[in-house]
Amino acid sequence: MDNVERKIMQVLDKIRPYLNSEGGDLEFVKFEDGVVYIKMLGACLGCSAIDVTLKDGIESLLTAYVPEVIEVVNVIDEE
Repeated sequence: MDNVERKIMQVLDKIRPYLNSEGGDLEFVKFEDGVVYIKMLGACLGCSAIDVTLKDGIESLLTAYVPEVIEVVNVIDEE
């Protein structure tokens, strides 16, 4: 894990308790070309506010604290 990924994980670890309190969670998948790929879990999957949480919450924090991050994308399993 490189330094950028370590910073990303630190921010995600600060966000996680808020998601957990609502029955949700997230999983870091990868960081590539400025994009953080995460998988939303638990209650986040069926939540109508997932886009707001993803873009206004998670993406805003990551781009503010980790300048290398330009976007956050939710990975959806095609099962």
